[in-house]
Amino acid sequence: MTDGRTRRLFVEMLREEWRLHDHLFRGRRFELFPLVVAALVAGAAALLVATGTTPDAVVAGLHALAFVFGLHTGSIGFVGRDALRNLLGDVTLLVFSARTLPLSRPRVLAVFVVKDVVYYAGLFLLPIAVGATPAVLGGPVEAVGPAAGTVLLLWATLTLSFVLGLGTTISAIGLARRGIPGLAVLAAVAAGVGLAWAGGVDLAAYTPYGAFRTPTLPRFGASLAVLGAVFAVAAAAFDATGRRPARTAGPAFRRWLDRIGDPLATRTLLDVHRSSGGFGKVVFSAAVLFGVTAGLVDLAGRITGVAPSVGVSFGAVLGLSGFTTYNWLTQADGVDAYLVHPVTTADVLDAKFRAFLLLGPLVGLGFYAAALAWRGGPLLEALVGAVLLVGVACHVFGTTVYLAGLSPDEFLFDGALFAVFGAATAVPLVPVLVAGFALAPLSAGLLAALGLGGCCLAVVGVGLYRRARPKWTARYRTGA
Repeated sequence: MTDGRTRRLFVEMLREEWRLHDHLFRGRRFELFPLVVAALVAGAAALLVATGTTPDAVVAGLHALAFVFGLHTGSIGFVGRDALRNLLGDVTLLVFSARTLPLSRPRVLAVFVVKDVVYYAGLFLLPIAVGATPAVLGGPVEAVGPAAGTVLLLWATLTLSFVLGLGTTISAIGLARRGIPGLAVLAAVAAGVGLAWAGGVDLAAYTPYGAFRTPTLPRFGASLAVLGAVFAVAAAAFDATGRRPARTAGPAFRRWLDRIGDPLATRTLLDVHRSSGGFGKVVFSAAVLFGVTAGLVDLAGRITGVAPSVGVSFGAVLGLSGFTTYNWLTQADGVDAYLVHPVTTADVLDAKFRAFLLLGPLVGLGFYAAALAWRGGPLLEALVGAVLLVGVACHVFGTTVYLAGLSPDEFLFDGALFAVFGAATAVPLVPVLVAGFALAPLSAGLLAALGLGGCCLAVVGVGLYRRARPKWTARYRTGA
């Protein structure tokens, strides 16, 4: 960045990112976030290794997590532009200001991507690398060396995985907005990747994860070439300054209300439907989890030599879509939007719960059915996996509502709340994932225990949601 204007824009974007998080996440509380992430990753990695998961599988999971985080960062930044405006109020995001800046659109977009990489590499990915290194050093991974070298190598490849996810989302959105030609290119690329995967091509060798396993110049060159191709498509296809054409919406409220029966839940679903991306945002979030789980199931099978349980593995992971679903259900409004209506906070939370039940578990079960049709599996495991999916989704929903009310974004980088949420999610979920990935084929007794556990998670989630109603009624009434 030799251009002084470019450097200034980069600095201002970093400052804007910090100001945004400082505004959303209660100032200094989010400064604890890196420490919490390192502690949670260290504990989870140690538990996974202690229960028989190989360090290589742990590393693969971390790279998948970084890739998903990149995908999600791209989707929040672009698909949900109007949601960000509703959430933040009159905040000007510099990435959408290319018309008023003496810089080209591609340069503004490039600076934005570099800013995101630098910011999240320090805030999120470095703590993951530090926390995971003790578990990685304890096993036979090719890249194992001195602790400092492992941390640096893992940090570098996790950052590249994040960049790959970010670029993939930007490219996909850019192509999708180019109409039929762009969609045709996107479909062709997806079909090519799918055929290569089905044909047994080791796609991981061309990713940053492959560079971590075998840190040679050819492997790093291959992963950088893939990154270059992805961002070349992004630069050609994506327009950060483009405006959506004006559109009108018919009087659909009454028709939807006749089907749903709750006016507040109807409004919530209509808000999601009419926002940028529509219900596609919910489907996209679940699709990301579906793709990552499919990759991890294949990888775990190759590493351990034992085929994981499709039902338990996919069911448990797809249940995590409960958080992203609730996040989208609350993006388009807030408490202030209901002050002019004769409704209580409890009424609003009840409506969010009904909308969640109509949207979240159904989307998850749709992808779960696709996984079963693709991979197959015993009937009992399939039933238990469905129970786990609904149970995990309800548990995540209840935990989120209890901790964050109608503002689930607010604890993503709040160290204290994130630690509680992480522990509340990891404690029941990690044993389920260990069973699904490492203990297959599962006995009838273990499947019965997992099914009962899924029911208990659903009960706990609903209980937390019910306790959240008086808690947030009192807190919103006092303005705390």
